[in-house]
Amino acid sequence: MLKKAAERVFKNRPEIFSDFGLDLEQNLEKWKDGMAEFYPLLLERELVYRMWGGQRIATWLQSPQPYPTHIGETWEVFDTNRIRNGALAGQTLAEATRHYGAQLIGTRAFERYGADFPLLIKFIDANEKLSLQVHPDDTYAHQYEAATGFHGKTEAWYLLDAAPNATIISGLKEPMEPYSFLAAVNQHSLENLVQSVAVQTGDLIFTPPGTLHAINEGLLIFEVQQKSDLTYRVYDYGRRDPATGQLRKLHLGKALAVLNYKSPFNPKTTPLALEPDQQRMLLVACEHFALELWVLSQKRGLFTNPASLMILTLIEGELQLAWGNESLTLQHGDSVVLPAMLGVYHLAPLTATCRFLRVYIPDLERGFVTMLQRQGVSQEEISRVVFHSTPLESR
Repeated sequence: MLKKAAERVFKNRPEIFSDFGLDLEQNLEKWKDGMAEFYPLLLERELVYRMWGGQRIATWLQSPQPYPTHIGETWEVFDTNRIRNGALAGQTLAEATRHYGAQLIGTRAFERYGADFPLLIKFIDANEKLSLQVHPDDTYAHQYEAATGFHGKTEAWYLLDAAPNATIISGLKEPMEPYSFLAAVNQHSLENLVQSVAVQTGDLIFTPPGTLHAINEGLLIFEVQQKSDLTYRVYDYGRRDPATGQLRKLHLGKALAVLNYKSPFNPKTTPLALEPDQQRMLLVACEHFALELWVLSQKRGLFTNPASLMILTLIEGELQLAWGNESLTLQHGDSVVLPAMLGVYHLAPLTATCRFLRVYIPDLERGFVTMLQRQGVSQEEISRVVFHSTPLESR
């Protein structure tokens, strides 16, 4: 039965296999073994209160009123989130990952980090502007922040909603020396030296480690990032912590060590159509994650990839997800983790408009870029949406 389902999907949608370098026969036995045990995982959402947060996430998620205030983030998929469905209900994602390893997260993440869930998916409400900050890469995080258990922090933002004239900050206007940068911080003139970027709903912003950045007010964001909460605050506009009345702590020593002082780059990607009529768009890809936007108008049969987990987040409409003899319904704002060994699954829109974001871990060097080139995508087009890592020490 599984083979017939796989062959049916392969016949109708062969690009699903070529996207990941999948071989039908080689993976059938692996998927067959995983079908009985693995299933899509729904997680308990974690609310994160921040002084700059508001009520837009609660409004967007259509949560029960009265809406809580100062919700800055909701962590939708993280290793401390508890599973709320099926046989694993009550376990954290971290516990499930330690038990199942590569069968859950995929071989790519397992080879790099072991049995450690590699990603964090969140919504962000910037009711007020955030601090100017920077994140480390894996090398720095693993050497100097090992006790935290976090990795470096590469992140990407899909703008769900942007107020008129909204902006973000990304990088410096011009290259600087570290001593000049520190002088600007101490003289409160750093705001004049950063690159302000106008943004709008639907933009994708990529922020690699070492990039000085800030989310300004008026933005509702979907963020995908590495598993990390390492943030080095550089400048905070003289704001005080409401709980203590003290100026919020800066982390200049660590920030100066990881900052990229060189010329800025354009943080906006140029999405790439992977299917006709822009039903499936590649928004960004790097070694840690790829992010796609799907617009679903009819039922689709798909496969997971044994090399990578997948995460689906529904941002508009209602969606049925089916696997084996089971199914569940995703509502607006829901996220679901598809284990790498899940195998065959089907998606069916339950509303006229159905849009979701799909996250997975690509193989940039050995398959992903080659797949795009075979589809006739030019190197220039690839460079606007696919980013290769640059170690901080080489910048």
